[in-house]
Amino acid sequence: MSASAVILISPTGFGYDRATAATNAFQRELDLRDVRTQAAGEFDALLDALRHYGIRTTVLDPVDPSAPNAVFPNNWFSTHADGTVVVYPMLTPSRRSERDPYLRRHLEAKGFGVERMVDLGMWEQEGLILEGTGSLVLDRAGRVAYACISPRTSRSAVDAWCAQFGYRAMPFTATMDGQPSAAPIYHTNVVMALGERWGLVCLEALPDQAERHTLLAALEAGDRIAVPFTLEQLHHYVGNALELSGTGGPCVFLSATAFAALHPDQRKTLERFAQLVPVAIPTIEAVGGGSVRCMLAENWLTENALRPRVSDPRA
Repeated sequence: MSASAVILISPTGFGYDRATAATNAFQRELDLRDVRTQAAGEFDALLDALRHYGIRTTVLDPVDPSAPNAVFPNNWFSTHADGTVVVYPMLTPSRRSERDPYLRRHLEAKGFGVERMVDLGMWEQEGLILEGTGSLVLDRAGRVAYACISPRTSRSAVDAWCAQFGYRAMPFTATMDGQPSAAPIYHTNVVMALGERWGLVCLEALPDQAERHTLLAALEAGDRIAVPFTLEQLHHYVGNALELSGTGGPCVFLSATAFAALHPDQRKTLERFAQLVPVAIPTIEAVGGGSVRCMLAENWLTENALRPRVSDPRA
């Protein structure tokens, strides 16, 4: 089950964020003359690729134009096929400012039907953090929520989310070098990605052998072929990919960095099920510490046939 539409947020205030870098070892402060201009060009290149393959796109402006991480919207909201939009609790204040209190209004103005809004932001007061589909890699058909536990993904928040939305939790621990004492990997969608028939997973990042077996068994139970990748490949964003349904069939969007890091046998396996679409976003990856999947919020909402969609020159 792959989405055929996505929502993106313009990288208006894109830049290095020291607050989020404390829990994201992928971020680097680069000495670049104009980071925002380069990020804008990379953002446009991703938009062009999405449109070329027939993915419907909706671009929204950030509610906080100075938010450095706003280009990664999947961390603060998710949409669901029943018309639900969920807003999530975030770890750092600099990311909490990304949440748009008028998101429903904006989506409805674009012609999408929103049946209900579920705002989980108040969980922050209890120390419960869950950063959207960065924290949760969802098997929507099988109703399984994979979650790498970290400061950005609280175990109790995962359990509460699953109880509320009818999913089975599949929590695990993954670290930067695969050792129990190492720093946890900040988001689940760095460790793994799911397509309809495949599952990319960095088993080397899981220190616990039992959790590795459990994770593989869950993928097989979902009728997916596991495609393991290495810790070295994890640092090249191989796990940060997203399958979408284009007009010509399934496509896997990933960065050019991730594509170049794939081994020939891994590419061959993935290409059995979908076309690989690499997009170069080196500035966004290096400075923001996130890749292509993080830039795409899947849009499962139904377009309202009774109200024409408002024209968006960027969409």
